[in-house]
Amino acid sequence: MSGTVSIMNIATVGADTLLVPALALAGGLASAIIFGGKRQWINALLVTVGAAALAIALADMRVTSKGGDSLAVVTDAGGRIGEATLRAIPGAGAIALTGDGLREAEWRDLPARPLQWKPAPADLLSLDFPRTMPLGRIFTLTVRRPQASTGWRLQLLAENKQVLADSGPIAGSAPAAQLSVQWLPPVAEAMVLRVRLLDAKGKTIAEGPLPLQVTEAVPLQIQGRFDAASFDARALNRLLSDSGALVDWSVTLGKSIVRGETAREPLTAPNAMFIDAAYLEKLTPSARAALLAGTGQGMPLVILGANAADAGFWQRELELRLRPQSPTTEKEDQRQFSVGGVSLNMPPAALNPADSGDGMWAVLARDVRGQPWLWQRDLRQGRVIWVGVSEWHRYAISAPQALTLWWQDAMDRMVLAGVRKTEWRFPDPMPVIGLRSEVCAQGPDAGALVDVEGGSALPLRARSDKADGRCAAWWPRHAGWARFSAAGMATPAMTYVYAAEDWPLWQRSLRREATAQYAARARAAGVAGTTERPLSPTPFALLFAVCMLALWYRDPKATTELRNHGIT
Repeated sequence: MSGTVSIMNIATVGADTLLVPALALAGGLASAIIFGGKRQWINALLVTVGAAALAIALADMRVTSKGGDSLAVVTDAGGRIGEATLRAIPGAGAIALTGDGLREAEWRDLPARPLQWKPAPADLLSLDFPRTMPLGRIFTLTVRRPQASTGWRLQLLAENKQVLADSGPIAGSAPAAQLSVQWLPPVAEAMVLRVRLLDAKGKTIAEGPLPLQVTEAVPLQIQGRFDAASFDARALNRLLSDSGALVDWSVTLGKSIVRGETAREPLTAPNAMFIDAAYLEKLTPSARAALLAGTGQGMPLVILGANAADAGFWQRELELRLRPQSPTTEKEDQRQFSVGGVSLNMPPAALNPADSGDGMWAVLARDVRGQPWLWQRDLRQGRVIWVGVSEWHRYAISAPQALTLWWQDAMDRMVLAGVRKTEWRFPDPMPVIGLRSEVCAQGPDAGALVDVEGGSALPLRARSDKADGRCAAWWPRHAGWARFSAAGMATPAMTYVYAAEDWPLWQRSLRREATAQYAARARAAGVAGTTERPLSPTPFALLFAVCMLALWYRDPKATTELRNHGIT
């Protein structure tokens, strides 16, 4: 350790620890008053000093040192530092860091200290991909590098090295800092794919494992109520039915003609109610209140806004300000989507909310050009969603798979995005053998432990930044899939543990990002070269003992007893 010597010490104590010391001090002052009334001034002084010393010894007092020492910390290539250095960080005034730093979970366990750090230039990369996804969704992998370069490629490989997706060389392409590939998993299973990065000459830049859990899709239970028949509603009905969803559907064809479709099984827990805008506009006030009351209890209400006609109605009922689309910009205002390499163009609804949302309403999704097409607002425990595009039925024949994937993505946003009763979370994007990681659970039984396959049980503890869940620190022991279970959780969970040599450039990037966040935390906390340590109670306890012995010695009875034993 090196640095400047502390120039100021300030003792502080928490308000919640003042009760016992205050009682001790009050008792001593009361005794001092009694001695003072008897004109025993020395005894009164001894009692006062002793009581003050006892109060200080009992209080959890802290000493803040300004201008403290700077601790030199060196992290090795694996992002590890010694135990002695870790223990010394809380007592340091600042940290002089050499290397790439620590992971986010490790920095979070350390108190904020000013960080002196200048990362050396290095090649980095980061991988962005979903670790778990339902069957039928398109898997997208994005790789980013700090410097744009020309001609590099990204490949996604199966476990048998077969190429599943390739970004491909693009002749005359501009330098790129990120590349993406997409792939549609054919089965629901846990798999470990491979990712390979190639330079312009075909030489491997980096290669490593990529874990993916594909789960069975959740069967949907959908209610549909439409005041006007449309090809869009019919296409949506067919897509839902073909996906195995339970559908309770009815469409008004005329003044007294309704075409209905009853679900093949009773809907025990509907996931959402789909309506068109005309249906809500024509409902009686009592029926509309009942519908919105059901939405407020948690079931999403999805409104297809293509046939909305009364902007004032939506402003009054749902505080939704709708703006008409100018006919002169209809062609330019088409919403454009790219799904699985297929382009889908859909016209917006004649009445739509503002592009940035308005009041209680917020944009939920945008197209490839950044134009909004989906809005939502909270309604007590539920949500109301406005679908602001139409004419998707045109792709039911020309691009049926792309349309199916587009609606599946929309369903994930609108219907399946609600809070689940129990859920596993793994905040660490890349758990590595021997490095601290975390497992979090939402909804476990009180006092539940997380059972790790092949390891010891982990105690779940509340975290201030995760009010709806509990987390446990975890040090992975083996590479590969790790399995977890806990009492009260609906299903077990899995996450993949990387070997120490996997993706060194990604590991370096994660450590640098976490270190930069730690430095920002220290700045935000206003820490400027200060350290805080507990004040040792030993000197004050000894002072209290000396005062009490002196007080006892001054007592006439104690003096007589000492003389009887031959002590003067």
